[in-house]
Amino acid sequence: MVIKVYIASSTGSVAVKKHQQAVVGFLEANRINFQEIDITMLEEQRLWMYRNIPRDKLPEKGNPLPPQIFNDDRYCGDYEDFFQSKENNTVFAFLGLSSQPSVKDSES
Repeated sequence: MVIKVYIASSTGSVAVKKHQQAVVGFLEANRINFQEIDITMLEEQRLWMYRNIPRDKLPEKGNPLPPQIFNDDRYCGDYEDFFQSKENNTVFAFLGLSSQPSVKDSES
């Protein structure tokens, strides 16, 4: 299982940058292995992301904004979903992970 965070490295939106930093920072602080995928550099990945976001999560107008979070090919959610799971202390369930990795597991 790989957590994939779809980001945009070249965005003019301060909010998008902060949201991306919040997700990546949380994953790093909790030693959760993840892969950052820059949709501004990889057209194929951007299109894959758009196609794999459930219809009910797509915005009424425009394209979905990063960060978008997947566990392998399973859609977890966007920043708002991540934020809610963090507030409810359910991030590991949100990410589809059984539990927080222990330090020993992370270092081996």
